[in-house]
Amino acid sequence: MSTVLTDIHPALTTLSEQERMFQEAVRDFATSEIAPKSTAMDASQQMDRSVVEQLFELGVMAVEIPESYGGTGADFFTSVLVVEELSRVDPAVGVLVDVQNTLVINAILRWANEDLKARYLSRLASDTVGAYALSESGSGSDAFALACRATQDGDDWLLNGQKLWITNGNEAGIFIVFATVDPAAGYKGITAFIVERDFEGFTVGKKEDKLGIRASSTCELILENVRVPADNVLGEVGKGYKVAIETLNEGRIGIGAQMIGLAQGALDHTVAYVQEREQFGRAIGSFQGVQFQIAEMATEIEAARLLVYNAARLKDAGEPFLTQAAMAKLFSSETAQRVASRCIDLFGGNGFTREFPVEKLYRDAKIGTIYEGTSNMQKQTIAKMVMK
Repeated sequence: MSTVLTDIHPALTTLSEQERMFQEAVRDFATSEIAPKSTAMDASQQMDRSVVEQLFELGVMAVEIPESYGGTGADFFTSVLVVEELSRVDPAVGVLVDVQNTLVINAILRWANEDLKARYLSRLASDTVGAYALSESGSGSDAFALACRATQDGDDWLLNGQKLWITNGNEAGIFIVFATVDPAAGYKGITAFIVERDFEGFTVGKKEDKLGIRASSTCELILENVRVPADNVLGEVGKGYKVAIETLNEGRIGIGAQMIGLAQGALDHTVAYVQEREQFGRAIGSFQGVQFQIAEMATEIEAARLLVYNAARLKDAGEPFLTQAAMAKLFSSETAQRVASRCIDLFGGNGFTREFPVEKLYRDAKIGTIYEGTSNMQKQTIAKMVMK
């Protein structure tokens, strides 16, 4: 392990030419195309359809999909860079792309047979958004306390139940849905299914009215005798818990990327503001008290970035990354909250208004310590691994 880490560490913040070019293209796109629409999307709680279409055109909705299926053919680390850059401008857009890549596409690449890959990867690369449907009203942190049932009916499965808090629910055409085929078997009864939006009996229900990332749709899913072909089982029957656990481990790195992007965006706005805002006849950025806060925030963000990049590099290298992913998610999400809050302070009264972008980023930051594993769940994972 130590040899591998020695090889990886020097490259944490040193990007290849291809990675840097992709990062710059996404940054330019986010600045020119997303930033002007971000406030309106937040207010309307609606993702602008043209933004989604442009994300597909840019190739960021299919980062790891092989070129043979119409994807970009890049690695997981590139997905992390994309989510970070989008989230500097709008974390709601960042999480749409994150779920598409680090959860939906990752699960299909890893667990689908060739037939499923041929049927779904090209759609996910070209024009179809994906969603990952695990959570229910009674299964949040206790992810496998599922009530959603799958019963066999001939060669098909019938799915019945309800899913809650499903990101991309409004936009998605393809859903990875987890249900239990045998409640008595506990987690060993969990099975993953690929469900299409137009399958009979499948309905997207209420969209949540949220504190932050309001342009990102978070929806209820209702399944009433949804007939799913046996061929649409992802992985094996009864192995859905492995699909969920291993995919979410990767997804947490993506949320880490969203949070460092958010924090960096808040800091960027604040650095510009404190050099323009004057009090007592001078820019407030010239005061040592403000400078020290800027220095502390920049250092925290860089530390969080190193944790996220390290976890992503380990994943791409085929090395264990469970502990590092949990650390990255924990630290980056809590850093984003601290940084966004301090940025509000430095904006003063202006920061408390919706006229300035840090107010939105402050609201967006809260979700980071909740979804894809709360901070307490990350601490539990880290402690278990450290004490092994």
